[in-house]
Formats: sequence, C-alpha cells, structure tokens
Amino acid sequence: MRVAIAGAGAVGRSIAGELLENGHEVLLVDKAPTAISVERVPQAEWLLADACEITSLDEAALQRCSVVIAATGDDKVNLVVSLLAKTEYAVPRVVARVNNPKNEWLFNESWGVDVAVSTPRLMSALVEEAVSVGDLVRLLRFSHGDANLVELTLPPESALAGTRIGDVAWPEDTSLVTIIRGSRVLTPSPEETLEAGDELLFVAAPAREEQLEDLLSPRNEV
Repeated sequence: MRVAIAGAGAVGRSIAGELLENGHEVLLVDKAPTAISVERVPQAEWLLADACEITSLDEAALQRCSVVIAATGDDKVNLVVSLLAKTEYAVPRVVARVNNPKNEWLFNESWGVDVAVSTPRLMSALVEEAVSVGDLVRLLRFSHGDANLVELTLPPESALAGTRIGDVAWPEDTSLVTIIRGSRVLTPSPEETLEAGDELLFVAAPAREEQLEDLLSPRNEV
C-alpha cells in the first residue's frame, strides 16, 4: 500500500516509521528544507514541496496512493490537503491530524476527511480510559459514516457480567469489535462470555452512545 504523509515533523516521521515496518510504501512531503531529514527515515521517499499546491501533489503522484495522512501542525494546511486528496485525486482513505480541538468540527467528509485524529482529545481520552470503570470513553471519531470508536471497562456490578455476547440485545448502530482481557485481545464471538474488568471497544453511532452506556453500566440505570 502506498501512503503519502503531508508533514515531515516528529509526528509524520513517527507514522512513516510504523508504516514502513509494516511493509508499506511511504512518501513524506514537506515544504520546509529543515524538515527534510532523509537520514531519519531512509526507507521512505521524500519530497520537498508544498502539499497545498496541485503541482506538488501531481509530482507526488497522489492518485497512486491508497491513503493520505495530513499530519502537519497547521489545521488549515491539513484541511486543504485532505480536500485536495479526496476531490482532485480520489484517494480512498484520508486521515487528518487535528491540532486545535476547537477546529475538530471542520474535519469531516465535507473537507474530504475520513478519519480525524485529535491529539489533545486522544490524550485526554486515554487518561480517562485508564482511570474510568463503567464510563463510556470516546477514543476516536470517524468522520465518514458518523461513528465513533468508544471504550468501556465492564464494572463488577454490571448485569452483563457472565452473559454470553450472543444473548445481549445490543443497541442498533453499535458493534462490539474487540475485548481486551488482561494481556489478551479477543475477537468477540456469540459464545464468548463477558467478564468484569473486560475493556470493550465498540464502533457506535453518536446517538447510541448513551444507550450503550446505560446497558453496560448499572450506575446509569434509573
């Protein structure tokens, strides 16, 4: 898979390194000569260019990319890159970094964004996730499709502890995608039994989050 990353700062280089380790082809694009540090990620392609310019994106052959990641420290740049990638080059998957949480509402399909990653919000969510039991924590928002990745640690007093997944009447527009139990990552199956302390990861429509929390956490029951 070919991936183009706009922004060759610490975030962009870190993402590039992870993708290269997983066998992907990566192109890093940045307009600042000081950001072009080929020796830091030697396996990647590098392009000194302005990712907001069509001529630069033509040179980058964006139409051959399966994914574009807008990872600069400027939200305006990330939005422009996302919009151009989606509308001019029909890139299937566009991921954008949100630097200022106040701008998060802009990062949606209207701007070509499929997945918006807000670093401040994600850090806050991870802190909540680490200390919260029985509370639904929003980890990630998927702009395309109006869904969120949410997590809840099943409390011991939950009525669902000891219940088979296949016997639970889950709310509409929600899907249990992963169970983290201790050091194990489990793929949910109808026969699997929920246990207190399980970290449950769902993809859910925002309108169903409260209903999902009510089902899982007895503290929210009336």
